[in-house]
Amino acid sequence: MKVTTPRLTQHVETVEGRTDGEPVLFVHGNVSSSAFWLDIMAALPAGLRPLAVDLRGFGGTDPAPVDASRGLRDFSDDLLELVDALGLSGVHLVGWSLGGGVVLQALRERPAAFRSVTLVAPISPYGFGGTEGPDGRLTHADGTGAGAGAANPDFVDRLRRGDLSDEAPTSPRSVFRASYVAAPVADEDRYVRSMLTTHVGEANYPGDAATSAAWPGVAPGKQGVLNAIAPTRVRLDDLHAIDPKPPILWIRGAADVIVSDTSLFDLAHLGALGVLPGSPGTPAQPMVAQTRAVLDRYGRYREVVLDSCGHSPHLERPADFVRLLAEHVREA
Repeated sequence: MKVTTPRLTQHVETVEGRTDGEPVLFVHGNVSSSAFWLDIMAALPAGLRPLAVDLRGFGGTDPAPVDASRGLRDFSDDLLELVDALGLSGVHLVGWSLGGGVVLQALRERPAAFRSVTLVAPISPYGFGGTEGPDGRLTHADGTGAGAGAANPDFVDRLRRGDLSDEAPTSPRSVFRASYVAAPVADEDRYVRSMLTTHVGEANYPGDAATSAAWPGVAPGKQGVLNAIAPTRVRLDDLHAIDPKPPILWIRGAADVIVSDTSLFDLAHLGALGVLPGSPGTPAQPMVAQTRAVLDRYGRYREVVLDSCGHSPHLERPADFVRLLAEHVREA
């Protein structure tokens, strides 16, 4: 269904006949859409009302520009307006990857609106790239190493062209197989086609690129998705100060190569591996350790690590995922 709010028109997936019960609102990750949640939504137990939204610039939602100077707030403000437009209360929020950051930003803005939060392989509370240590300190003041300039240009071009092939390591299908999941999953075509709904451009994905005098020569720009999650724009390390504090479930895969303390999408780690030449020895961003440090201060959370699982526990281990989510919602 389509829901129009003052900010934009959003596409929301629902399950036929499930119009009552406690709302469970799913938020997808980068280069994906609500289609990644459909099987989980259908498998939720009775008494819950599943909904999944497409973020701006993804799926069927308007490709409204992303103002990176606001960090994740364009996305979280859209989400909060959707909650208001649908008259939802006591919402159980579920956010994957980029969506995990959006969910935490919404929680920070309006904690009383949410009964529970589930984070699925979320980005660090300090954004993606350009930081060191569990406290998320900036490697360089301008966020060098993060932003749209860190995106692979051939991957971006193949997204733009709607490439469904596996002819190159940078095709969306190849990236899905190598990075989104640790082993093959059913319905791969659905997920690759979902990736191709990403609106490509300077105002959306990946955003406008900027340069830096420091290695590796890129810094966050002013608009677009990857600039919105740059460490100069995202700072979610004060969650311990919100009130009330709904319980948080953190689910991640042990074999995740995207959100990791040694992420293959972190330019600093690629430099350490010798993939990118000229590295001055900048350490990798410890994404998992940073999330754990912030949640330790928050206090009310549980971390679950799934073995032999990559970046997408809801696709790779759906039965375990539904069980964990249902238990968490029931306890909340």
